[in-house]
Amino acid sequence: MDAQGRGRAGGIDPADQWVFDPKTGSYELRLDQAEEAGQASGHSSSTAPTADAPAAPAKPRSTEAPPGRRAVPPQRGGGGRRAGAKPATGRRRPKPKKSTKKKVMLWTGGTLAFVLVGGSLGAYLLYQHFNNNLNKIDVGVDNAAVTKGPVNILVIGTDKRDGKGNQGYGDEGSVGHADTTLLFHVSEDRSNATALSIPRDMITDIPECTTKRDGKTTTIPGSTGVRFNESLGQEDRDPGCTWRTVEALTGLKVSHFMMADFNAVKQMSAAVGGVEVCLAKDIDDPKSHLKLSKGRHKIQGEDALAFVRTRHSVGFESDLDRIKLQQQFLSSMIREMKSDDTFTNPKKLYNLGDAATKSLTVDTGIGSVSNLTKLAKDLSRVNIKNISFVTVPVKDNPAEGKNHKTVVLDKPKADPLFAMVRDDVSLTEVKEKEKKQQEKADAAQDALLKGPKAEPANVRVKVLNGSGRIGAAQEAVLWMQNSKAMRHTSNGGNAVGGKKLDKTVLEFAPDQADQARRLAEVMGLPAEALKVGKTDAAPAAEMTLTLGADYKAAGTPISVPTPEKAPEGIQKVEADDKNICAK
Repeated sequence: MDAQGRGRAGGIDPADQWVFDPKTGSYELRLDQAEEAGQASGHSSSTAPTADAPAAPAKPRSTEAPPGRRAVPPQRGGGGRRAGAKPATGRRRPKPKKSTKKKVMLWTGGTLAFVLVGGSLGAYLLYQHFNNNLNKIDVGVDNAAVTKGPVNILVIGTDKRDGKGNQGYGDEGSVGHADTTLLFHVSEDRSNATALSIPRDMITDIPECTTKRDGKTTTIPGSTGVRFNESLGQEDRDPGCTWRTVEALTGLKVSHFMMADFNAVKQMSAAVGGVEVCLAKDIDDPKSHLKLSKGRHKIQGEDALAFVRTRHSVGFESDLDRIKLQQQFLSSMIREMKSDDTFTNPKKLYNLGDAATKSLTVDTGIGSVSNLTKLAKDLSRVNIKNISFVTVPVKDNPAEGKNHKTVVLDKPKADPLFAMVRDDVSLTEVKEKEKKQQEKADAAQDALLKGPKAEPANVRVKVLNGSGRIGAAQEAVLWMQNSKAMRHTSNGGNAVGGKKLDKTVLEFAPDQADQARRLAEVMGLPAEALKVGKTDAAPAAEMTLTLGADYKAAGTPISVPTPEKAPEGIQKVEADDKNICAK
């Protein structure tokens, strides 16, 4: 439907189906309103009263319209008066006031917003009616609701136990940590999206951050080597602190944040009529109170919350197994949100929007329904087939010995994944054009790197630092010498002119091609990084490797993997996959 309600079957406007009842203080769906609207639009030769005004008295002049045309009422005033009719007396009769009892909610068009709340990602049609429901926090960044570039939305599900609907889940004194966290990245062209699930028990560093409460600004010191979930709640940290922690971890700039609590999962899942999930075995978890048999179920309310919270009856009973359940739930929630059954159902949309905004806290940049709607409209262009859920690669914390309670970042896998997201490389196949471009790039790289490779001991290269990170060149040289047996490597200092480069470049002569191939293999250089000169070099001449900002650490490949070459072993779920069953 469009903003004015045109183009509906039978000419029925969903607005005519909703009436405010002052006795209950809420809007109610009146199907008889829809029937009357259908009659008034030509389905019946009789006229019917509208939701806003009683039926008009009969007029001498016929108001019957030709087929396919709306009935037009007679003109008011003297012009066009029939002969013999009484002239109008006095001033024109005032329009009847709208009855408070029969005021209707105006529907403003199809708008979808991606919001993950405490473990559920959904799409909402947002209305001005919900504006006062929204809570907002000033995190010191006031980004515009919509930008032309990529969008990164930090979605936080907090385990805060206070407030309506949140009590009775243990640890009632919890200040509310970052219990479920996703960074929802949408590509610049809106063709694909990747949601990065960040494990709550991952050990990381939390940067210093500032909070604003009641007009007072407070600086909270950073913490080293703590659980990620302490980036919220602990030491009075707000979502802005989680925001800065995620930026430091991934290298991605956060655009907005959205945060909600347990109650949102219960109300939203109920609003859409339930979310379908699948289990490969029976689950009876007394801690989360989830009790479901093997197979498919449509869950809502308390069962939905229990599903996204359980972990003691699946996999290895870890937080990573719980994330798998959440990703299945979120994928199913998105499919339900974008289904015709939800999108064309006014009551579902109303209930969903009401549940979402009541439990939603956002940044000031999207702190109004108007701005949320703009963002929603922009993000709704992403096809569900091109949405992937990925868990940030981690491994057991080596400092804990055999008794593993926490995890640490697996950098060799995580860094390439973060690079893919930063470069808008989708984990799903998006456009045929992009696929062909990638195939062309792969062919170019294969051709350039095809041929013999020099022995590591025969590789001569001078390393310059254009990465913007102090000590990067020396770090790379030591790694090449000690780990890769390339003893003829040297530190050339900063890049020419002290410039900072975005991309790493290897310059070599034609007769050094075998050395370049070996170094490209070791460094993980893409074809674009190799620059071949026109003349041969002297026998002992060095190649020149200038590190760019894409150099992250020694041993981490510089090239961005294609979807076919994504890091092996990463936990991934496609949003349109209906065959996922928790084990």
